Amino acid sequence: RPPLDWDALLAFLAQRAIGSVESVDAHAYRRVVSLGSGERRCEGWIEVLRSRKRHTVVATLSASLAGAVPRTLAGIRRLFDLDCRPDEVARVLGALSAAHPGLRVAGAFDGFEIAVRTIVGQQVSVAAAKTIAARLATRFGAAVATPFDSLTHSFPDAGALAALDGAALAGVGLTAGRARAIVALARAVRDGGVSLRSDAPVEDTLAQLARLPGVGPWTVQMIAMRALGWPDAFPAADLGVLRALGVRSAARAEQVSQRWRPWRSYAVMHLRAGQRPAQPGAGVRTRPAAPATATAPGVSR
Repeated sequence: RPPLDWDALLAFLAQRAIGSVESVDAHAYRRVVSLGSGERRCEGWIEVLRSRKRHTVVATLSASLAGAVPRTLAGIRRLFDLDCRPDEVARVLGALSAAHPGLRVAGAFDGFEIAVRTIVGQQVSVAAAKTIAARLATRFGAAVATPFDSLTHSFPDAGALAALDGAALAGVGLTAGRARAIVALARAVRDGGVSLRSDAPVEDTLAQLARLPGVGPWTVQMIAMRALGWPDAFPAADLGVLRALGVRSAARAEQVSQRWRPWRSYAVMHLRAGQRPAQPGAGVRTRPAAPATATAPGVSR
């Protein structure tokens, strides 16, 4: 559904792309894909571009993913937030969304991968988080043959990381605390205690995540936003959000954010994109809107 701020979405993904797993240029997003397990595992690559003629994105899948086409397309829809209703979001965000109409929330091709990346990114720069995530992929992920020199490995799944100890993960540059958190998350996902599927019950999943060691409110909200696709997530303590709002406390940010419900995840993307919000009453609704009804449009949009 137009509009789609493709350039801003690609820029966001490019800034965070994991070397060996993902690559982004001015026109396309590419990544290694690994789905399933054991004999049913499908591995390959995808390339996603925006069509110049229609309101669609064009996805190319390697032949090796022929047995997992529906799951692959579903992952692409989540990653690029193709089920978004930009008209409904804009009605609530008002002036905040004016600079980037159609800005989407970059989601997750794989929820577990995004959750691990979120823990890796705690209190470190984006560049440092990318470096550590790339080390995780090349040391613990599977080698995958692709026609792209920059795409060589899949990101390790929950089973692979659950089998490790904190010392092994600390070897890629993680602090002991973050290494323990990743192992705990991996074991919870492997054993079924935590589901990071987009259809997982949000409130229960957030409560389960919050009980894991090293997983605080910021991490929980970022996982809700990107891995679970929750449109009303709000990491109130996020430094970029605080700076954009011009406030110093998470409590104040949380208070200000109420006027953007139930689309606060989109507000976060706009705030991070550098657009300062309008003052209350300047084209921004001050009361929460009713939740949107979920729809299931066709694959090509």
